[in-house]
Amino acid sequence: MNRHRADTPESGNYDDSHRAFLQAFLSDPVKPVEDVVPLIAKILTAHEPDRQRLVNDITQPIINSMVQAVNAKIAALDFEIRSTRNQENRTLTYALVNTTSDTFTQLATSFSPDEIAYIKRLLDAMFEINNTKAREIMAVKGMDATNLAKAPRNRQSQAVDADEQAAEVDVNVKSIKHEEADKVLQQLVTQGFFQKSRRGWYSLAPRALMELRTYLKETYNEPPADDEDDPPPIIRIRDCEGCREIVTVGLRCGNRECGIRWHDGCGNQYFRGQQGGTRKCPACDTEWTGDVFVGERADRVNSRASTNGRSSMRTRGEEEDN
Repeated sequence: MNRHRADTPESGNYDDSHRAFLQAFLSDPVKPVEDVVPLIAKILTAHEPDRQRLVNDITQPIINSMVQAVNAKIAALDFEIRSTRNQENRTLTYALVNTTSDTFTQLATSFSPDEIAYIKRLLDAMFEINNTKAREIMAVKGMDATNLAKAPRNRQSQAVDADEQAAEVDVNVKSIKHEEADKVLQQLVTQGFFQKSRRGWYSLAPRALMELRTYLKETYNEPPADDEDDPPPIIRIRDCEGCREIVTVGLRCGNRECGIRWHDGCGNQYFRGQQGGTRKCPACDTEWTGDVFVGERADRVNSRASTNGRSSMRTRGEEEDN
């Protein structure tokens, strides 16, 4: 008898197994595929005790069916379970993300307005200060992240005489304490928005890259020029030439004017497939050395960065002048 009936959970018809699957993501919104597979096996076995599911029984189509059925139910609430591959180890990762156009709405449930402003400063540090033609790091060191707790001084407030008006001007740029900043960073890591490397760099985790994709491009990329005589737009967020996902850890063309970026695995796969061992950039024909990086590997010690007690985070103008 064929037990895979049209009304089984694998068919995509929404039932208690899908509710349990969604509840698991509500409890822990980020799950690598190696956690998703046994989770589904347990849920389906509990749903139909007379038909035990083993880990090897859970195929990608079954996972896709579960995800699609849940997404159909939660789409009206501006939520979706999405998947992407970890940029470093290529592990498939699933996450319950907020699809609303206002990216920071969800953060308001966990963070105060001052803390959200601090998170915005962290993103600016990653994608503006530490993301230039010379060094596409797209991450921020732990100490620099803590120091960003202090909001930049609002120049407008210096020209305001009335105390009441000054308070109104400064409301969105209020500093937080260093210990509060450290708490926010830890919470972002716990929630799967940030990840911290062994060298102490904070960068966006897979969940954030899935959830903030549109926001990052709209915020840090300039729109195309209307006039041919206008300078080319600044593009800080680029997609992998292979998988078309955002690259914040990977490889770049040695030509600083070229926009080709790869994740390590995608780039290696592409060049392995080239005839005669040719290693040329597919866009500009620059020799592809494989040692020009995106991510914290792009960090290069610059002795001048600490001269006169200056922070290791330099302004965009200083970086591009070098």
